[in-house]
Amino acid sequence: MWLPLLLATWLAYIYYQESNMALKVGDRAPDFSATTQDGTTVRLADFVGKRGLVLFFYPKDGTSICTAEACAFRDSYEQFADAGAEVIGVSSDNEAQHRSFAEEHRLSFPLISDTDGALRKTFAVPKTLGLFPGRVTYVIDKEGIIRQVYSAQLASDEHVRQALAALGVERQPKK
Repeated sequence: MWLPLLLATWLAYIYYQESNMALKVGDRAPDFSATTQDGTTVRLADFVGKRGLVLFFYPKDGTSICTAEACAFRDSYEQFADAGAEVIGVSSDNEAQHRSFAEEHRLSFPLISDTDGALRKTFAVPKTLGLFPGRVTYVIDKEGIIRQVYSAQLASDEHVRQALAALGVERQPKK
């Protein structure tokens, strides 16, 4: 009897907490410094005034939906570059896991290793049902302003379409 009420209360609390902390379109993106799979340090400041940035957070290397999403970004990478944006993926996997994942799938963009969840927290990426790492894509313009936030746990390909649309580009079919 109490379990459904307790569960509903818990989910409402999680939703309230996450929705009040979330970054929104028009917000200045938080500055960050993080390490990619090849040991390179990247910062938001590296892009501000130069290029836009598509920062996509995903749960785990090698899972079916995450692999489909990463490969969809890979297949559209040239369109992002032509639109003046860099693409960077972020998950909690370590650098060695990212290197293996990037090599296996021939990813053309860097992957940030966020093993402690600090970058996920900085960007207020919500957890699905308060438990699982969320899947959120941020499109940040070259002034450092968030122009698109797209969150959908199961719609991997839609993250790419939404990000390209925010850059004013229609996704080209895969060759």
